This record gives sequence, structure tokens and C-alpha cells, in this order.
Amino acid sequence: QLAHPHILPLHDSGEARYPGDDPGGGLPYYVMPYVEGESLRTRLDRERQLPVDEAVRIAREVADALAYAHAHGVVHRDIKPENIILSPSGGKIADFGIARIPDSTLTHAGGLMGTPAYSAPETFQAGAFSPESDQFALAASMYEAISGKRAFPGDDAIAVAARIGSDPPTPMAAALGLRDAVDEVLARA
Repeated sequence: QLAHPHILPLHDSGEARYPGDDPGGGLPYYVMPYVEGESLRTRLDRERQLPVDEAVRIAREVADALAYAHAHGVVHRDIKPENIILSPSGGKIADFGIARIPDSTLTHAGGLMGTPAYSAPETFQAGAFSPESDQFALAASMYEAISGKRAFPGDDAIAVAARIGSDPPTPMAAALGLRDAVDEVLARA
């Protein structure tokens, strides 16, 4: 139901059943349009980082799409480079698979929701997702896109969660010849 130029729409979903299948034994499917391009993750794996002007353009497009989703009561809960598609018409948010209304919880049947490296502190501490936690995840994604490094590195989810809860990301603007405002904006988000 979210119609925005920077959100990859879901046209249909269901469960494919074959004759003789047990009830509930079908294969789930969803139908989305084909989008020419690649994920931000694929691009970063190949090029390590983006030019700053391109990262800013993508951040604006994705932030606009998130603002639209939030205005319609939807929180994505898993913004990360894998879920940002770089198409000829701009950055698009994909995979609203764990999206929920604000104040949803971090756990589902005892498991972790979202991706730890891009999850806001409150999602670990209180299990609460909000528009602000999506903003945090976008900032962590853009930090990586600009610097070529994760904002909160770690070898496992517990180490990453501890860093997110206690340490600000390492400033990177000066080392890249950028204005200090880049670090300030990302740190604020």
C-alpha cells in the first residue's frame, strides 16, 4: 500500500500449492517488479565506498521514502545496504518483510529481528523500533557507503550491540578530506 518512487512495491503474495499438498504445506511467494540495478551491498563489496555526492543523493531518496512510510504508520525495521537497491531511477527501499507499525518489538519467537550492525541502541535495550531506529539504520548504512567501513564493527552480534550501546562511530570526515559536518550529521542520526 506504500506508493512512493523510492520504495520497491509488493504487488502480490501468497502460497503456491500443488495437488496433494498438505494444508499449510505450500511454498510462500511474493511478486515485485523487476528493477534493473544492484543492492548498495553489492556495490560496496565491489567498490568499497561511494563518492560522497552519490551517497548524499541516495540518502536523500531513501530518507524521503522512509518519511513517507513513517507518515503511513510503517517502520521498516531492517534498513541496511542489502535492502537499498540502486536503480537508474534512484535508490529504492526493498524488503519490508519485517516492517511493522511503530513500537513493535525486537524479538520474534525468541529470535533477533533486524540486522545488528545497523540496529539502533533502543532496539537492543528496549526491543522497540520506531522511525528514529530506521533513521539510525540509514545513517549507519551511509557511514559505511562513505567511509568503506562499518560504523560499528564487531565479530558477533553481542560485540556489535555493545559498541552501538556505548561507543559513537569513529569520526571519518577528516581522513577522507570531508567537512566535519559529515561526522556531525551521521552522529546525530
